[in-house]
Order: sequence, then C-alpha cells, then structure tokens
Amino acid sequence: QVQLVESGGGLVQAGGSLRLSCVVFGRIISSSTMAWFRQAPGKEREFVAGTNWNAMRTYYTDSVKGRFTIFKDNAKNTVDLEMNDLKPEDTAVYYCNGAVCSGDVCNANDFGSWGQGTQVTVSS
Repeated sequence: QVQLVESGGGLVQAGGSLRLSCVVFGRIISSSTMAWFRQAPGKEREFVAGTNWNAMRTYYTDSVKGRFTIFKDNAKNTVDLEMNDLKPEDTAVYYCNGAVCSGDVCNANDFGSWGQGTQVTVSS
C-alpha cells in the first residue's frame, strides 16, 4: 500500500515562506509525474504545482506562478514545494500525489490513497 506523508506546513505571516515536503512509501516515483494539490475550507481540492518524472518540465497554476517552486528528488523519493511571498488565499491543506499533466494543468492520478496533508495558514 502506498503511503504519502506530507510535512512542513505551519502558520506564517503574509509575505513569508514555507517549504513543504512529501515522502512516498511503497512506490518508487522516479518514473512518475507528481503534483501538489490544496484544499481550502469549503472548497474542492485544486491543483497547485506539478513536475514530470525527471523534473525537466514543471507546471503551476496561475495564482502561484513566480512564487512557488516544485522539486522532485528521485533518489529520496520525495517531492518538495517551496512557497514564497505567501498570501492569505494560499491558506489550505496541501497534499501531494501522482498526476497527469497537460498544458499548464495537472489532474490527480492518485496512487490509490491520499496522505493526511499538511496545513498551511497565512495570516494577513
């Protein structure tokens, strides 16, 4: 069974930075497209950032372009999300999972389960 463990969230003031990390257990992700998604209270889960298998192609939703960077480390089986210039509207629970990406959008192609996510709260 695949287990995804996200960490690194927290409470930060607007303009601050956080780096999220996702470790995948039970599945080698070196050939997988991976992405970060987020879900704010009362809203559906949405795509944030994605990367192809070798991190040579990345994808970002418009609202985070220029502020967020996704990293994939195939040796460590991890996917990180560096978030800078955070805004209150970035407040959400963040999740990572497998994905299928096309154009500038990634859709979840999950590994049969989701992790618990990591809470990011940005105060104004």
